[in-house]
Amino acid sequence: MAVALTKDNFAKSIENGVSIVDFWAPWCGPCKMQLPIVEELATEMEGKAVVAKVNVDEEPEIASQYGVMSIPTLILFKDGQPVDKMVGVQSKETLKSKIQSQL
Repeated sequence: MAVALTKDNFAKSIENGVSIVDFWAPWCGPCKMQLPIVEELATEMEGKAVVAKVNVDEEPEIASQYGVMSIPTLILFKDGQPVDKMVGVQSKETLKSKIQSQL
């Protein structure tokens, strides 16, 4: 299950290792296509990488901090630093290979 992040737990959740964060909103059509892929990835990458999501309606500060202009946007972090940013729906294979390149 992808971890739901808020401003209270965001920094702590991504500070170590590899994390991928899906910036989404409930009203966003493409986000609804991306979410099951992210959830599946969370199961497969458990113990290797953090797979998380941020609802941009509830956490606009985090979205603006990372320059998220359109959703879904997925940002790959390594030890708390953004290393890759993908805008639009991404396949599980794409996300998995990006994560594995940072492990």
